[in-house]
Amino acid sequence: MNIINILDEIEKVDGEVYERLSPRRAAMKQFYSFGSKMAVAAVPLALGSMFKKAYGQSTSTVIDVLNFALTLEYLEYNFYQTGLTTAGLIPAGTPAVAAITTIRDHELAHVNLLKGAITASGGTPVAFTAANFDYTAKNTFPTVFSSYPTFLAVAQAFEDTGVRAYKGQAPSLMSAPDVLQTALQIHSVEARHASHIRQMRKAPAGGGVTALKPWITGANDSGVPQVDAVYKGEDNVVQAGVNIPSLGVSTAAATESFDEFLVKADVLAIASLFIKS
Repeated sequence: MNIINILDEIEKVDGEVYERLSPRRAAMKQFYSFGSKMAVAAVPLALGSMFKKAYGQSTSTVIDVLNFALTLEYLEYNFYQTGLTTAGLIPAGTPAVAAITTIRDHELAHVNLLKGAITASGGTPVAFTAANFDYTAKNTFPTVFSSYPTFLAVAQAFEDTGVRAYKGQAPSLMSAPDVLQTALQIHSVEARHASHIRQMRKAPAGGGVTALKPWITGANDSGVPQVDAVYKGEDNVVQAGVNIPSLGVSTAAATESFDEFLVKADVLAIASLFIKS
């Protein structure tokens, strides 16, 4: 176990991890001060203690939310990993290779961060491998790993779902501010992924979906009717009891101005299409 590497991995998705624990130098000193007599088996316990200080409120609700998020991160990580290892899928020698690689690495970092937070909070992380997923969604997308535009369309559905799912679970984490902050930091990374994938779909190789914007417009702007459930409620134009178009704002702009959330049941219904029973 390389403690430095673990903490550096967490720092990729939580730049303030050392501030949560203590200054970086002090955090490292805590490990080095254990001395040669410390059994290797005790290192995970020390690491868990640090995580619990940073993220922990050992409530079943928080752990459930974290495992819910972890399931989505496994879904995304294995999707991108499979795509990158499928010969000929992502156009070689193009910026798409680096972009998908970066997104894949972020998803893996999210997986590792959530696993650590769950364990440190006294829970048991769920575990999934690529074999647990059916990315054709029961043959809804049979060409997902042979057609680059289809691959990106499914990626967009995953990323847009993830953004809305994290937002939907924020109220359940209000009792654990540190965990909430971490979840919202992951949420912001997922939002950047969603925007980037949308831009990639606009490129000719990605399908040339020129009307697509970096943000969601209306009920389903993906051009893929099979993913209508991902965009449930996104055509809402009423915020805080105010009908936004009545203020002189276009309906399209009104739907773009606010991100709607998805409740857990809706997200699980979407994810279940890709999870083997």
